[in-house]
Amino acid sequence: MQLVIAEKPSVAMSIAAVIGAGERKDGYMEGGGYLVSWCVGHLAGLADATHYGDFKKWRYEDLPILPRTWETVISPDKEEQFETLKNLMHRKDVEALICATDAGREGELIFRFVYEKAGCKKPFYRLWISSMEESAIRKGFEDLRDGHDYDPLYHSALCRAKADWLIGINATRLFSVLYNHTLNVGRVQTPTLSLLVERDNAISDFQKKKYYVVHIGNGTFEAASPPYTEKAEAEKLRKDCDGENAVCTSLVREEKTENPPRLYDLTTLQREANRLYLIARRFHEPQEIIKIFRFGNGSVNQGFQLCFPTCPFAFSVPFRILLSLFLPRRND
Repeated sequence: MQLVIAEKPSVAMSIAAVIGAGERKDGYMEGGGYLVSWCVGHLAGLADATHYGDFKKWRYEDLPILPRTWETVISPDKEEQFETLKNLMHRKDVEALICATDAGREGELIFRFVYEKAGCKKPFYRLWISSMEESAIRKGFEDLRDGHDYDPLYHSALCRAKADWLIGINATRLFSVLYNHTLNVGRVQTPTLSLLVERDNAISDFQKKKYYVVHIGNGTFEAASPPYTEKAEAEKLRKDCDGENAVCTSLVREEKTENPPRLYDLTTLQREANRLYLIARRFHEPQEIIKIFRFGNGSVNQGFQLCFPTCPFAFSVPFRILLSLFLPRRND
């Protein structure tokens, strides 16, 4: 018996349907030699500062807070599901686990936190797929890899989580104490806000400057001078050119090709769909009216290529016409 652990219930259900785990239990599915359960997102996470000492009150003299041994805790609202996973991991008939969380750094961390918190020592394998199509899931189970092959990915995710903790806890408390006001500081949040503020200030402080450009041409070709901030300089150049003949010293012809636009990622697809059809948040509905392929970088990986032959209609002109009949198009 193998225990498959997904990140979300919907993903677990899709996997269970493919591998034959059709019998529903309390918090998991069973069948076909598999148990399939889920983490409901982040079941476990790094403990708050109060777990490492008397740090409930924010004091300047306590900083920096640097845990010697890091602890993980279970989210209070998810303890029941964690107990389900823990019991499944320690079942005598479960010989190995399959990590089926999202194929990425964060998904790896979600599984490892639960695996370690449950005190599990059984071997585990990694299911690395980016599509929930049946063919992609079957292919993924055929190509399972040893879970420890992804230890570097886990270590990078753990490093990022600890960096978030150290900067967030210490910097937030420091600035809040110094300025006597709660000021949230984060590894990503604060630099991003800084960029926004700098850009906003640049827009607010922008002052229009008039500049002058001299153009010459014969109706077919045109040449332009660099911009001049002083009108007198541009006027001088114009007078120097009046009545003179311009000589073309070189002509270069180039044939260029333009690449097709990159594929939509989920964010740009939602933005475009909302602009055209007012359906920005309807992609995750249970009915799955529209199938979403998650292209993280605008490119098609091998997992998606396996799915395309099975759904050519989704990319056809008739499909887009049919979609336009059922979805109201915006008039603006």
